[in-house]
Amino acid sequence: MTRPSGPDTIGRGGLRTGSLRTRTVLSVLALLTVLLLALCFTVQFVLGERLRAQLEERLQDRASAAAALVGTLSNDDLASRLSAQGLSVLIESPDGGSVVAGPSPEQLRQGPDAAGLGPLGAPGLEEGRPGAGDGSASATGSGTDADSQTSSTSGRTIASSVVTTSDPQIVTLESTLSDDTVLTLSVGAGGVDQTLQQLLWIMLGASAVFLLLAAAALTVVVRGALHPLESMTAVARDIARGDRGRRLRPTRPRTEIGRVAIAFDEMLDGVEGAERAAVDSERLAREAEQRVRSFVSDAAHELRTPVSGMRAAADTLVRASVDRAERERLASHVVREAARASRLIDDMLMMARVDQGLDLRMAPLDIAEVVAREAERQRIRRPALELICTDDRSDLGAGLLDGDAERLSQVIANLVDNAARMTGGAGPVTVAISQAEQTVRVEVRDRGPGVPPQDRSRIFDRLVRLDSARNASGGGAGLGLPIARGIARAHGGDVVCVDPSGGQTGAAFVLTLPVD
Repeated sequence: MTRPSGPDTIGRGGLRTGSLRTRTVLSVLALLTVLLLALCFTVQFVLGERLRAQLEERLQDRASAAAALVGTLSNDDLASRLSAQGLSVLIESPDGGSVVAGPSPEQLRQGPDAAGLGPLGAPGLEEGRPGAGDGSASATGSGTDADSQTSSTSGRTIASSVVTTSDPQIVTLESTLSDDTVLTLSVGAGGVDQTLQQLLWIMLGASAVFLLLAAAALTVVVRGALHPLESMTAVARDIARGDRGRRLRPTRPRTEIGRVAIAFDEMLDGVEGAERAAVDSERLAREAEQRVRSFVSDAAHELRTPVSGMRAAADTLVRASVDRAERERLASHVVREAARASRLIDDMLMMARVDQGLDLRMAPLDIAEVVAREAERQRIRRPALELICTDDRSDLGAGLLDGDAERLSQVIANLVDNAARMTGGAGPVTVAISQAEQTVRVEVRDRGPGVPPQDRSRIFDRLVRLDSARNASGGGAGLGLPIARGIARAHGGDVVCVDPSGGQTGAAFVLTLPVD
C-alpha cells in the first residue's frame, strides 16, 4: 500500500522539521568531501601518468646512449655500466649471444627505483663514449683522431622501441638497434607508487583539516543567513500573543526569504481579514435577525388593526340585531379592512421577492411612456389629484433603456401614491423627467409636509412611517418606498430622497436608471 503524498500527507503525518542549519552544513560538507576526493584521485592519476612518462623518457635516453656505444664497448662492459644505475639489462647480439646484468624483477619491485637513473646525460655512460676521456681511448687501443673518428662512426642507432607495462611495478623498454642488436632495459616503478601514496595521504590529511575549518565557517555563515527565519519566528510568536499589527516587511522581496516573508505577511492579512469578516458577519447576522424580528413584529402590528376591525364588525353583524343601513356600513368596513390587509400582504410578498431577486422581463423602453401610462392610471383613480408631468430632455425619446416596464411602473406608482397621500389626495404632484450623460432621472415632487433630513435614509427601511405619514389619510404600511428602491436597484439604478429644488416645500424623490 503506497503512502499518499501532497498536502493531505503533510496534514496527517506532520511536516518534517529537521534542522535547516544542520542540513545545510552537512550537505555542503558532503559536496566538498566528494569534490576533494575527486581532486585527490585525479591528481594522483595525472601525476602517476606523468611520472611514468618521465621514467620512460629516461629509459629511452639511456637506450640511445647505449646504442651509440654498441661496437665501441663490449656487451659485458656496456651491461655493467647500465646495471650500475639500477637497471636490469639484457643485450642480445645478432649472432645469438646475450648478456644479462642488473637486478632481478623481484629486486626491481623492491628497489632500487628510478631515482638511480639520475638526470639526462649521466656520467656513467658519457665516460664510455669515444673521445670522452683516457679510459675510452685505452678501450679502443688508439688515441689518434682517426681511430676516434672510426670508433664514432661504428656506433649504432635505434630502429624501433617498445615500452612494456605487463607488470605495473616494472617499466621495460625493448629497443631494436640498426644492426639488429636487441637492448632491453627494465627499471622498478616502486618509487613512483611510494611518491603517489605519500602525496595521497598528504592531500587526504589536508582535506580533512580543510573540511573541519569549512564546517566551522559554514556554521557561522549559515547561522547568519538563517537569522531572518528566527526573526519570522519571533514575529509569529508576538502575533500569537496578541500583537496582531506586527509584520515582517522584507527589504528584498525578490529573494527566497523575502518571498516567504511576503507570503507570511499576506497570510496574516488574510487571517485578520477573515477575523474581521467573521466579526462583521456576526454583527450583520445579529442586525439581520433584529430586523427580521422587528419586521415580524411590525407586520403583526399592521395586520392586527384591519383584522381586529374585521372581527369586531363581523361579531356585530352576527350577534347583534342591526338595521339595514348599519349592516351595510359594517359590511363596507369589513371590505375596506380586508382590502387593507390584502394590500399589506401583497406588499410583504413583493418585499420578499425583492430580497430573493426579481425575475425581470427586460426590454428596450422609453421611461416617458411608462410615466405617461402611470399618470393616466392615477388620474382615473384620483380625479381630484393635480398631477403634472414634464420632460426636460433636449432630445425627447432618445433615452432608451433596458428594463421591465411593469416593475418600473410600479416604482412610479409607489412614489406618486406616497406624494398624493402627503398632499391629501389633491396635489399638486410633479413628475419631471431629465437626463444627465448615461442616466435618466425621474423626480417626483409634492407640496406636503416634507421629510426631515435626518429621516431621508430611514424611510427606506421596512415598515417605517413618519408621524406625518401616520396622520395622513389612507396611510400605507411603510413598504412602498423599500419596494421602489429594491426594484430600482434590480435595474442598476436607485431611489433617493433629496432636497426640493428651487427652495420649495414638500418632499422630492428621484429615480435614477442607466441608459444604453
